[in-house]
Amino acid sequence: MATKKITKKSSSSKPYVIVRATQAGVHAGELVSEKGQRIELRNARRIWHWKGAASLSELAVYGAKFPAECKFGAKITKHIVLDACEIIYCQPAGAQMIQGCAEWRA
Repeated sequence: MATKKITKKSSSSKPYVIVRATQAGVHAGELVSEKGQRIELRNARRIWHWKGAASLSELAVYGAKFPAECKFGAKITKHIVLDACEIIYCQPAGAQMIQGCAEWRA
């Protein structure tokens, strides 16, 4: 009898997204919930500046070409955005780049 190989799923089944807010800027993280303009993220980072992607859409799909020149803030365990105007679902390459980018600090 053949045995099936069980593949372990990622520790998070939450989609990784970029959220653009009307007044609060841009954030990336695991989407926990959305209710109107209220978005809850887990393991979220504020996206201050990026270089090497023409738009947030390109950043979500491919990541930025120059991560050393990006300014992504510290990871926040729980983040609630109250004025979201856009949610962009990331592709694996975009999510990996954002998550792996060095923390920008003052």
